[in-house]
Amino acid sequence: MGVRGLTGGGAGSSLPFVDHDHRTMRIALRAAQDAAARGETPVGACVVDPATGEVIAVAANGPIGTHDPTAHAEIIALREAARKLGNYRLTGLTLVVTLEPCAMCAGAISHARIGRVVFGADDPKGGAILHGPKYFEQPTCHWRPEVTGGVLAVESADLLRSFFRARRGKPTTAPPEQT
Repeated sequence: MGVRGLTGGGAGSSLPFVDHDHRTMRIALRAAQDAAARGETPVGACVVDPATGEVIAVAANGPIGTHDPTAHAEIIALREAARKLGNYRLTGLTLVVTLEPCAMCAGAISHARIGRVVFGADDPKGGAILHGPKYFEQPTCHWRPEVTGGVLAVESADLLRSFFRARRGKPTTAPPEQT
């Protein structure tokens, strides 16, 4: 596949990161819920130092409220972490995000030299790690983080589905079956 360390990371995984990944994904999910409450697409992200467990930055999607098309949760979290650390290189840190990053965010991840990306739900339409351009597999990609996908994927996908259902005015539960 070309992406280093791509794993499911879900229940039953023997990866040492699973408990840590679930804890930090829950932080990202809370940020995503905050985004939804503001009418933004519910995506949340956090940057974590895996050596200490310290959460360096937490962010939620904000393009609508900030009038900034680049204000994806990942970009905001990377900017905040770089500002706090005084370095645009975030080598060795982990970015946890509720949705598979898009091409723009994958590019930023590569430029920041993030050591590991953990994401929740796949994004067949806009994702760029498992889908679309498969950014980290391109020969022109100069930095490839380890990637773990599918961490709390059901919760991440459910949050997105219910948000968009509500925006379209559809019920959040399936209608009862006809007999």
